[in-house]
Amino acid sequence: MKGKAIILLHCPDRQGIITDVTKFITENHGNIVYLDQHVDTVEKRLFMRIEWELDHFYVPREEIQRRIDDLFADRYQMQSNVYFDDDVPRMAIFVSRMSHCLYDLLARYYAGEWKVEIPCIISNHEDLRGVAQQFGIPYHVIVPGKSPEERLAAENRTMDLLRSERVNFVVLARYMQIIGDRMIAAYPHHIINIHHSFLPAFIGAKPYHQAYERGVKIIGATSHYVTGELDAGPIIEQDIVRISHKDTPESLVRKGRDLEKIVLSRAVTEHIERKILTYKNKTIIFG
Repeated sequence: MKGKAIILLHCPDRQGIITDVTKFITENHGNIVYLDQHVDTVEKRLFMRIEWELDHFYVPREEIQRRIDDLFADRYQMQSNVYFDDDVPRMAIFVSRMSHCLYDLLARYYAGEWKVEIPCIISNHEDLRGVAQQFGIPYHVIVPGKSPEERLAAENRTMDLLRSERVNFVVLARYMQIIGDRMIAAYPHHIINIHHSFLPAFIGAKPYHQAYERGVKIIGATSHYVTGELDAGPIIEQDIVRISHKDTPESLVRKGRDLEKIVLSRAVTEHIERKILTYKNKTIIFG
């Protein structure tokens, strides 16, 4: 075997867990190249990420998850997921009319920053088809419609497309539509959204104009996983930029869009590299 395996796990904290898990890896001739752990003292819960080389590992890769479950799931009430660094995830991008996040995602993809495939871009408008064509990625327009029947039909078309393209996760690059519960259930903690402020703040239209009218001194952006409750999913990344009385609504929009690109790309990077653990409505981001 070549490549590396990655395990993300969490369980109630108790003595001996790290020793036992690392012992399983090393006794089977796995060379650990990364280990990070965190104990939430409020929840009394251990969170851990381990990465190890498979070159001389005794356990076949298709057996690793089962072996870990057999050894530790009941003993430690452990929940774990095993990944492999040569399994390239397939990412679909959803967009509407704003292009700044889409251009940034595609530029990073084209530059080889991410080990990911982008089989499709889905939109509710034709506006950004030219951007997709520049990068040679199929562009699909699916308009949700207004009636419940039209929205259901559009959701069915979207989900059929995602299944046929074997999509692993979805990035909402300023997609201005609400994602339906069926799709959220099909991709739990695998739909990443970018929000144009800290959450919750300045809800509704023209958030940067609202910020300008309030005379705020910072603006922010938030990337989070999508859940059934609008804009209330586990937060992955946030950042800010300072502003002053010299800023105008137009300069706030420009600065805000730059920030949205950065915050979204960080979240996508961490998801691709399997560095995010979700528990309840929070995330643990390993460095």
